[in-house]
Amino acid sequence: MTQRVLITAGASGVGRAMAEAFYASGAQVWVVDVDQVALSDCPAHWRQSRVNVTDEVAVTTLFHEVEAEWGGLDALCANAGVAGPTALVEDVALEDWRACLAVNLEGAFLCSKHAVPILKRQGSGAVLITSSTAGQFGYPNRAPYAAAKWAVIGLMKTLAMELGPHGIRANAICPGAVEGPRMEGVLQREAEAKGMTRDQVYEGYASGTSMGRFVEGEDIANMAVFLASDAARLVSGQVIAVDGHTVNPDPKI
Repeated sequence: MTQRVLITAGASGVGRAMAEAFYASGAQVWVVDVDQVALSDCPAHWRQSRVNVTDEVAVTTLFHEVEAEWGGLDALCANAGVAGPTALVEDVALEDWRACLAVNLEGAFLCSKHAVPILKRQGSGAVLITSSTAGQFGYPNRAPYAAAKWAVIGLMKTLAMELGPHGIRANAICPGAVEGPRMEGVLQREAEAKGMTRDQVYEGYASGTSMGRFVEGEDIANMAVFLASDAARLVSGQVIAVDGHTVNPDPKI
């Protein structure tokens, strides 16, 4: 049977790389994003929906459509996220804190909540949540993002315990610094906050890994395809970093 995969924030960045990798593996792909322009740039053979993952009514409707059109779901990639503010804790506005947690944490919760009944009815499936190495280490100037990415690991661990008896697996992928536009924004903001150049911050992130480099979206996508496959049928409740081995999460040189 052809694998059916839904990916949030699937129209660009890591999500787009996941969609491409799953489609290349033979899966049906449903990409969800808030960016209509990015969605319009996706291949026509991918099912597409413009949905804000913090809107429970929209998320509920999405999964009703998924079950009606596909008859089930084999993998949810809860990948939607935002970088959040770059500031010391005392300088973070509450509204910015809440906005960051709403997408990164509540979005993963809502998508999992509404995907789970579908997965339970069929007695199989996988939930993959995109966390971050910020979900494994503290990150200066990134408190909201780090808090959210730690929290989704707790969500994933609980899902794995609740869903295992139903033949459903849950895992979290923790990307390191990923080449792309989102990370460029982070680099620029951190450079301003720390009085450094963008290149100094970039080198700090890269040198903080034992492999001395950033990762690519396809590295994350390849892990997602594996974790959603039968080859990983007994891999559940795991936090798997794809980061070149972070040894110093505080980007200094």
